[in-house]
Amino acid sequence: MSEHIPVLLDEVVTSVAAKAGDVIVDGTFGRGGYSRAVLASADCRLIAVDRDPEALAVGQRLEAELAGRFTILAGTFGAMDDLLGAQAPVDGVMLDIGVSSPQIDEAERGFSFRLDGPLDMRMSRSGESAADIVNAAGEEELANIFYRYGEERHSRRVARAIVMARAEEPFTRTLQLAAVIRRAVPKSKDGIDPATRSFQGLRIAVNDELGELERGLVAAEKVLKPGGRLVVVTFHSLEDRIVKDFMRNRGGLAPAGSRYQPEVQRRAPSFRLDNKKAVEPGEAELARNPRARSSKLRVAIRTEAPAWGREAA
Repeated sequence: MSEHIPVLLDEVVTSVAAKAGDVIVDGTFGRGGYSRAVLASADCRLIAVDRDPEALAVGQRLEAELAGRFTILAGTFGAMDDLLGAQAPVDGVMLDIGVSSPQIDEAERGFSFRLDGPLDMRMSRSGESAADIVNAAGEEELANIFYRYGEERHSRRVARAIVMARAEEPFTRTLQLAAVIRRAVPKSKDGIDPATRSFQGLRIAVNDELGELERGLVAAEKVLKPGGRLVVVTFHSLEDRIVKDFMRNRGGLAPAGSRYQPEVQRRAPSFRLDNKKAVEPGEAELARNPRARSSKLRVAIRTEAPAWGREAA
């Protein structure tokens, strides 16, 4: 299994700014890179959340190693408010959105279009798999998944090719699907594998990643105390747009109404932005870890205003 290299690690630790006695939530524990670094930075306590059974196993070992300072909870970060219960409010929430290197590089998890494995992609190992969707969804639904979540311009061509291929034989393996997509999508000049965007779209659909992100941001707003910091790392434009819009909206920076459309009475901002621009990895980090190339870090600080809640999401 490959080692997961946390992206923008120093920047995340600095942004979380943990102090002695603080309680920090790592909503996407993964293999624990961010959690360990934050715990090493201050005499704080950390509560982690993950839905991946393998991540939970890593977390349970760390829990035994750091008794009293670290706890891991099984579940989704979109439900962190319910999972934390009386342990909230907290001083910081960090989220690393997307899939980890071990998940991608372990063929049996079914995320990779370069390694042959079962067509799975489920982070939680439960529920509807990628194979279930590919074999049962209609052509239009598949095209919408690839276009909306993968930003694949040839989504209709890919969906049509899949429907034709599955009529001959159901999809069960990752390389089986990748081969069909590669025949349907022209090679790009940038060298990106033609299957990249469709696999991304399918993975996001299987795990409801964008919905989970939206729920997680609202949950973080609820559990953070005034002055608490929300630190989010994203890896593609769809995720970053959700985080950017959430922070700007909750930070009182949404566009004002026009004279033709009277402005709705504004709520008191529940966050203030630490920096209006996203932080991106430098050249040294990109040289060490090419997978960091699309990552962005955004930070917002909780105000004393009431949480806006899910209805405003």
